[in-house]
Amino acid sequence: MKKIKNLIANYPFLRFLVNRYILVLLFFIVWMLFFDNYSYLEHRVLDKEIEEIEDNIQYYKTEIKKDSANIKHLKNDDRVEKYAREKYYMKRENEDIYIIEFEGEKKAETEKTTSNN
Repeated sequence: MKKIKNLIANYPFLRFLVNRYILVLLFFIVWMLFFDNYSYLEHRVLDKEIEEIEDNIQYYKTEIKKDSANIKHLKNDDRVEKYAREKYYMKRENEDIYIIEFEGEKKAETEKTTSNN
């Protein structure tokens, strides 16, 4: 007990920390920051998840806009035919199609397909 009193006498700020209300307050703060179910650390993790989800929402909204524009264009029969010919290499009867792919375009296209997966 004398050691504690000597410490308090040597370091006056310890007198403030020995107060029982301050000890309870410090315990409460430590508990809320680290051990509680709704701790500060848990909130940081949840905030990061929320940011990721909001980014995904923005990405999908832009994709929906692009797809809806494509749908509008595909309502025209000529556009549907053009899309089918370019994308799926479809052709009419008695028609020959020659596909010419350049190496640079082929690499870029394979990179796009691998990044989407």
